[in-house]
Amino acid sequence: MARAEDSAEKAKVVKDEGGKYLDADGNPTYKIENGTVDWYTFSGYRRYHSDCHVCHGQDGTGSSYAPALANSLKNIDYPTFLSIVAQGRKNTANGKENVMPAFGDNKNVYCYLDDLYVYLRARADGAAPRGRPPKHEDKAQAAKDAEKTCMGG
Repeated sequence: MARAEDSAEKAKVVKDEGGKYLDADGNPTYKIENGTVDWYTFSGYRRYHSDCHVCHGQDGTGSSYAPALANSLKNIDYPTFLSIVAQGRKNTANGKENVMPAFGDNKNVYCYLDDLYVYLRARADGAAPRGRPPKHEDKAQAAKDAEKTCMGG
């Protein structure tokens, strides 16, 4: 597994692509100012609680069934995250087997991988508190266009 040792410093925004924020390495990142989160963090929160929290726990805190993604994202890089979500993974440790199903064919997950990554990255870095973000930026046109293209509409 790729180890990224992410931090709030590495997650700093250096580029704004119409409401989608990128770090110095070109990876999607969050922007949280005065309690207002960017659209992708908010969307990631919604998508996470729609498809991921059943196994990975509320707000990425983990469960007896699956790891705390708010911790995992501290140590995996963006390409590894994409690969795991798209292709799935099987772990056998301490005599226990955990299987992450592949979501590469599930458009409700796959079309929002960046959103999920950004939300979990913000949780991992301690930038986003638990619970629904109270305020968020408006959905950027680029996000609307990407969603329409990916979902086939």
